[in-house]
Amino acid sequence: MKFDIYTRFQVEVRRESNAWVVYRSGLGKCSRLHDLLIPFQLTEDEIAVYLDDIFHEYAGPGQEIRCLPD
Repeated sequence: MKFDIYTRFQVEVRRESNAWVVYRSGLGKCSRLHDLLIPFQLTEDEIAVYLDDIFHEYAGPGQEIRCLPD
């Protein structure tokens, strides 16, 4: 799943070995974000809300986290 974080950057969240792993993507590159841990028990539908909780400092008025098409 790919998410646009308030039009500032994008992340990709993948399920790997019963854990959520987060990668920052851009310009054809992907690097893992080791400092961002998503609880394994969250469902796909809950991840955008969790990312909003983590990154809300980056939000401007009216901005939101959007799930991007694959």
